[in-house]
Parts: sequence; C-alpha cells; structure tokens
Amino acid sequence: MSPADADPAAKPLSGLRVLDFSTLLPGPLASLILAEAGAAVTKIERPGDGDAMRGFQPRFGETSAHYAQLNRGKSCLTLDLKAPYAVARLTPLIEQADILIEQFRPGVMDRLGLGYAAVTATNPRLVYCSITGYGQTGPARNEAGHDLNYLARAGLLAIGGDSTGKPVIPPGLIADIGAGALPAVINILIALRRAETTGQGAHLDISMTDGLFAWSFWGQAQAELTGATPEPGAELLTGGSPRYQIYETQDQAYIAAAPLEDRFWRLFCDIIDLPKALRDEDADPKAAIKAVQERIGAKPAAHWRAAFAGKDVCANLVQDIAAARADPLFQARGLFQDRIAAGGGVGMTASPMPIAPVFRDAGKETKVPSLTPQDKDSGGAAL
Repeated sequence: MSPADADPAAKPLSGLRVLDFSTLLPGPLASLILAEAGAAVTKIERPGDGDAMRGFQPRFGETSAHYAQLNRGKSCLTLDLKAPYAVARLTPLIEQADILIEQFRPGVMDRLGLGYAAVTATNPRLVYCSITGYGQTGPARNEAGHDLNYLARAGLLAIGGDSTGKPVIPPGLIADIGAGALPAVINILIALRRAETTGQGAHLDISMTDGLFAWSFWGQAQAELTGATPEPGAELLTGGSPRYQIYETQDQAYIAAAPLEDRFWRLFCDIIDLPKALRDEDADPKAAIKAVQERIGAKPAAHWRAAFAGKDVCANLVQDIAAARADPLFQARGLFQDRIAAGGGVGMTASPMPIAPVFRDAGKETKVPSLTPQDKDSGGAAL
C-alpha cells in the first residue's frame, strides 16, 4: 500500500519516485506536474553549470527565474553521466524509481548504459519516458529542432498564417508544452496504471512533432476529405470569419471576439449595432469583418469593456500578462498564491501548473534545487 493509500490527505502521486534526466522545458515541466501532484523528483544535472536553463535571464538568486519556475520542489543530483562509475551510482536510484524521464536524442541513453533495456532488466515496472522532437524511430529521429521547427514540419504553422499567407510566430510554446510535456504526463499516468495491475512498465516514445497533429485535427479532416488544404487566414478559426476575429479599438486596444454560435452572434451584433444586411456574413465575410472593425474602431476600449460586461457574448479585451495576473478572476481562483524561495529573502510567485484545485496546496512555498558538488563515489550508495 502506497503512502497515498494510507493517508487520505496525501497527494495522489505521493510515494512515487521520479528520475529526471531532461533539461530546458518539456521534460522538466512534465516532472514538475508530477511533483505538484506529490511525486518525489530527483533531477540529474551535469557538473559545472547544470541544466542550461540555470543560466537564463532574468536572474533569481543564484539561478534563473525560468529554471526556478520549472524545477521548484525537486531535488538535484550532479553527476557526470560519462564517468565510469555513473551507472553504478544511479543503479540504486533506478531500482527504487517508478518513472524515468529523459530528453536526449535517440541512442544517447543506450550509449551511457542507461537505455530502456538496461534499466528495466533490474526494474521491469519502470515507466521510461523519452521526449524528442521527431521520435525514437524514423528518418528524422536524430535531427536537431526547436518548437518552431516542429510546428513547421507538422503543418500547424502554415494554418496559422495571416491573410497574406505568411506564417506568424506563435506566442506560446505549443510543441514543447502541448505536444511534449502534457502528452508525456498523460502517457506516464496511463503506463503507471498498467504497471500497477501487471507489474510491467513501458517505454514511452513521445514525439513532439507527432503530438502536434491533434492540434490541427479539423484541418486534417478538411484536407483528407475535400482535397483542399486549409487556406491561411481564411478559415473559420484562423481569420476568415467575423465571428472569430481580433478587432482594434479607437485607442489601439484589441477585442477578442468569438461569438461563433448564432445566439452569441446576434447579441454581439446588437451590442455593436451592426447593420442587419451584414449579419448574414456568409454572403460576404470580408465585408462583414470590415464593418465590424469600423464599429469597434469607432469607440475606445473602456466603452466596449462596459458594453460587453455581464453579457453572454464571448467578447473581451485582450490583456497583457501583467493585467491577466491582476485580473480578479484569477485572483479569486487562487492561481498566484504559491511562492518560490531562492534563499536570502529572495522570492517570487510560482507560475500556476495545470493541477486541478482539489490537488493544490494553496499558499505553499517551495525551494529551488541547488547544484550539489559533483558526486565521485563509485560505490553507488542510494541517496
């Protein structure tokens, strides 16, 4: 019986142990979500400067704010994975672990003696999660890439182009988070369930590029069934409809308008006083978009904030991050109660993770793991 079974107040993943060999964003975010749900995460970092994200700006104590946000609440073991004693040093930890996360190119962990076959020989129930750009197999498996490359390869970047067809750089790291970290966590939890019932773990091949296809399911269906590739900036959800648009106000603010359903669209049109002839936008969507922009552009943001307030219309002002953090909606939901401590009185608000409120510890404080001195013990004693 796990500690979570024994103690109803324990978090759902309490008692689980995670070894995290990953760096930067996808893997560390995945292990952070597991840690937020109660798992004990040990992050393995290289000697010297550790995870490259430690060197990013802005600074937060002895590390970076980015590193602190993604690795708070974890412990750290500094170890040269190429050292002759590295496998022996890690073996007791691997034997005790439930989950292993790695983010190297395919074959690297095998060369280090830490591949799936090697580690599961002594721990067959281990859930071994490999996160890569293009997967463990296939002709691109060893290609370097970043979020923008994966979006381009999977066709998602083209769908999001503007009316000229030129793709725009997305503001969020869709591949790293939405097709990397989150699918990793989902598959880890599925594999844990199987391990609980059968004693058999799994090697999870998480390809961020593969995972992006779920984000464009509607475009794929259109392309396959009609033979027509979605036109950039011209589809229902990419700028071709007045019902899903961003409109500029008189004072250079912006309204995000998404009154897709007829009942929302009718109310939206009433509020902005759109002429009746333009409300059936199918006849000439461009004319309808132009007319809506003229109506929105004739008044300042404050006018539209008041006009849409309390109305079931799916329209609101575009906020910057500072305004969003101060929004009473998110303050009331307690998203920014948790803190991260860097020592010496230095602290900051923790970025909220996608953990349901029932599993959160409101107002908790976590610490940033420090780089430990390089381990030189070849005996492999457990930490």
